[in-house]
Amino acid sequence: MSDHIGHPGPMLASPRCGARTRSGSACRAPAVRGKTRCRMHGGAKGSGAPRANRNARKHGRFTGDAIAERRQIRALLGDVRRMLEGMK
Repeated sequence: MSDHIGHPGPMLASPRCGARTRSGSACRAPAVRGKTRCRMHGGAKGSGAPRANRNARKHGRFTGDAIAERRQIRALLGDVRRMLEGMK
């Protein structure tokens, strides 16, 4: 049987979660051992997105090739605008 049922001191003295609630006040739940968040705010084992989340890369819009292509297109459009301004 747990010893702290009659002695709530260790529970009350434990560090608290550092998250904010929707009302703006601090979360009053105890933080998970060795972490700064409670089990409901991301301190639980396995919570959060997996490392190198492959689900986050779906469209390729931010690959190096796509970014370089957009830079080239912007530079080309800038050249065309300057050329058209010179023709006026």
